[in-house]
Amino acid sequence: IWKTLFLLFLLFWLILMSMMHPHRKYDEVPNTDLGPLDTSVLVNFVIGYTPPTATAREIMKKVAFDNFEDGLITEEYLSEEELEEASFLKPSNFVGVVFKDSTSYQLRFRDSIAMSSIYMESR
Repeated sequence: IWKTLFLLFLLFWLILMSMMHPHRKYDEVPNTDLGPLDTSVLVNFVIGYTPPTATAREIMKKVAFDNFEDGLITEEYLSEEELEEASFLKPSNFVGVVFKDSTSYQLRFRDSIAMSSIYMESR
């Protein structure tokens, strides 16, 4: 009986917490011309990515050549371990991209990981 009461209390607590922190909905932001991109900061910039799938190659090709005149240096790695090892050996201008599936990825900097922003309907 104590377990049941505890579970009911926990369920009540979770519902109460979700009601105290409702979802926020943001309005659309109009398109804005941000001006030209200063590509001088991206000279000798290296982007490593894994896994080397056809989709990942296509995305990285678009990032490297369609958006920059000189192109960025891209390197593919067979595994996340190889990518992590390369990030320790490369200078600070190295960024890793780990494709989780065709719509999500993680950015890996030398000392941190950044998640892609994915809209989530519920917590």
